[in-house]
Amino acid sequence: VQLQASGGGLVQAGGSLRLSCAASGRAFSSYIMGWFRQVPGKEREFVAFVTWRGGRTYYADSVKGRFTISRDNSKNTVYLQMNSLKPEDTAVYYCAAPDTYYSSYYYPKSYDYWGQGTLVTVSS
Repeated sequence: VQLQASGGGLVQAGGSLRLSCAASGRAFSSYIMGWFRQVPGKEREFVAFVTWRGGRTYYADSVKGRFTISRDNSKNTVYLQMNSLKPEDTAVYYCAAPDTYYSSYYYPKSYDYWGQGTLVTVSS
């Protein structure tokens, strides 16, 4: 399974960006797709995840109300719409997918496949 993230860039505070993550390699049967972010010197941080079938979404408190995760099953693609961006949102954003079922999807250890990361920089 390969995950290809794109859409990062430089944006001013208050602006918006949309990240995309396309999955390929085999029939994609993962139940979940997630987004994490990481800044140098810190642990990878949960941002959001979405279930494939039910379309249920879950968010970190820090992004709730500003970010929206969605998916297009026909394209094996998940999106992260980021609005009202803040300088503290600056990070490398990674998409990820599990290979099996886990009891929780809020932690990096529950994901087996990772995209290469896309840098989001929010200037003040």
